[in-house]
Amino acid sequence: MTTPTAEIIGILGGMGPAATADFYAKLVSMTPGSSDQDHLRTVIWSDPTIPDRTDALLGGGPDPTPWLLDGSRVLREAGATVIAIPCNTAHAFVPRIADHVGLPIVHMIGEVARHLTTVSPRIHTAGLLATTGTLSAGLYQEWLDRFGIRLVLPDADSQDHEVMAGIRAVKAGDRDGAAATLERAARRLIAQGAQAVIAGCTEIPLGLPADAVDAPLIDPALVLAQALVRRVRSGTTAGEAG
Repeated sequence: MTTPTAEIIGILGGMGPAATADFYAKLVSMTPGSSDQDHLRTVIWSDPTIPDRTDALLGGGPDPTPWLLDGSRVLREAGATVIAIPCNTAHAFVPRIADHVGLPIVHMIGEVARHLTTVSPRIHTAGLLATTGTLSAGLYQEWLDRFGIRLVLPDADSQDHEVMAGIRAVKAGDRDGAAATLERAARRLIAQGAQAVIAGCTEIPLGLPADAVDAPLIDPALVLAQALVRRVRSGTTAGEAG
């Protein structure tokens, strides 16, 4: 593969730092090539000072929009031609920034919805593990409904004591401690009929091994990395916001 020189990937990260590093590693692993020169030119802005997205969506924290706009401008000024945001919850704020960034944003959640339609056997019902902010914003509910996929969500107790507890554990560096709670939450969704489980927070794949549950575990960061590679190789613009 010879990488086109016109496209430069801008990663708007820091939400959290480990998830940003994991996303870049996945972007590298998804890029075909046998030498350094085969890989994608990439600019990473990792700003862990961006206010908590869930706190903002639930009404108790500052709006992260100004930080997201500033980070997008940093990426644009550094030469980025397209932006990727490896944070599911941050996509609730994409409509607020898309018209002001001046660059296309590849929409991770839209890419996941399209990806689910390609899974065989066909997925009719998917479970979602995500932050409470992502659930409250209805991000996956909206996109999966477009493709006729039913969504199963954790109950309130599982959401608080398993999903969010697992996410916080990963952010605190305790990946082993996150695994058991996230696995229990995933199994509850499968028991409700989920044919696949979406790891809808980029911390979740860091704490929940793909083989821990008896259903496909969909990693949005991996799907986003694949979409970016396709874009660079073919010039496709599917899944953009803005």
